[in-house]
Amino acid sequence: MLDQVQASDMPEGNWIGAVIPHAGWICSGQIAAGAIATLRKSRPQADLVVVFGAVHTVAGLQYGAVDDHQAWRVPTGISPVEQRIQKQVADSGHLLRLDGRPHLREHSIEVQLPLIQGAWGLVPILPVAVAPIPAAGEIGREVVRLLQGIAHSPVFLASTDLTHYGADYGFEPAGPGGDGFAWAMDNDRRLLQQISAMDAKAVVRESQEHHSACGGGAVAAMIGACLELGASKVQILQHTNSFEVLSRKLGRQNADLAVGYASVVMR
Repeated sequence: MLDQVQASDMPEGNWIGAVIPHAGWICSGQIAAGAIATLRKSRPQADLVVVFGAVHTVAGLQYGAVDDHQAWRVPTGISPVEQRIQKQVADSGHLLRLDGRPHLREHSIEVQLPLIQGAWGLVPILPVAVAPIPAAGEIGREVVRLLQGIAHSPVFLASTDLTHYGADYGFEPAGPGGDGFAWAMDNDRRLLQQISAMDAKAVVRESQEHHSACGGGAVAAMIGACLELGASKVQILQHTNSFEVLSRKLGRQNADLAVGYASVVMR
């Protein structure tokens, strides 16, 4: 998937952060690969990949949950977790805590690891689960502050899908089929506008009020991290949904369900 990204699809710039989707690779893998390849082009020697993940399985999380394991193993290799950051987190305040619970049954970070390994090898990672809470942006800033003297060329990923539309998701305000999918894409676009404005609080609010992302907190944290490093530019690389992707790949699809995907880079 990384090799299939065209040079013309990777904008020039010192990109340091990205929003990427986390559905099955057949649906969203190529979209995620486009953003990761763009980051790799600007930071080929990245020494840490911070992945802010959505929280699907633990309710009421009011802090950034840094995983407490030493490494994550997937079929493509073993990614070490940056333990110096874990030590910093253990000694820090309330915004970040060592907590492996949100990661145990969570897919939003794990599914990115083979792509990360394909781009940067077995680079250390920092998995951080962030719920859509008002402090999400500040969680990202706190991560950057703790990285001082530890990582010199980090990259930051936010793993989220966008609007989950259809009866199976219990969300179908514009009815089934094409009209509903068009509504869902517009619902995504409002969130993408807030992401483009780098407004972390608005991203959390928009994602919650309009059900436009499962990882609004992760996105807000990534925005906070990029702002802490002085980022001011955003570029949307791709915006689509599962119905469009699978229709191209496999032919006719279920016209009752669609999940939005976008890749966005920041510098």
